[in-house]
Amino acid sequence: MDDKNNQPAIDILNEIMEAELAGVVRYSHYALMVYGYNRIPIVDWMKANANEGLMHAHRAGELVTLMGGHPSLKIGALLETERHDIGDILRESLEHEKSVLKMYYRLLKLAESNASVLLEEYAREMITEETLHLDEVNKMLRSPGAMEVFKP
Repeated sequence: MDDKNNQPAIDILNEIMEAELAGVVRYSHYALMVYGYNRIPIVDWMKANANEGLMHAHRAGELVTLMGGHPSLKIGALLETERHDIGDILRESLEHEKSVLKMYYRLLKLAESNASVLLEEYAREMITEETLHLDEVNKMLRSPGAMEVFKP
């Protein structure tokens, strides 16, 4: 991508950054709201996701500055549903992750049309990571022994 044509990519990267930062807040909140016998491993998983979201936001911000843009100071939408059952939390997480995945696909489409190998490789890597994360959440939502994909 040439410098004068970077703005569409910068806009998507800033949107990704904002969504990933919202994920940091979301997963940090979820970690505080888990109760029950399986609390410790679930809290650890939530904290790890918050840390991963921060790393993802940072990577997107680095690409914004690489392209001559200004990283956003905004944060994506946060929704407090007041539902704190682990199933509800995981379903909310699934929806959040799906929305972020769509942003990475938009970035990939833009990168392919503008012949940006850097952005294309970045988008593909993040799509892979987010898809695997979605699968992890999906499996957590299944009943033990269930083979069918969870459909919200």
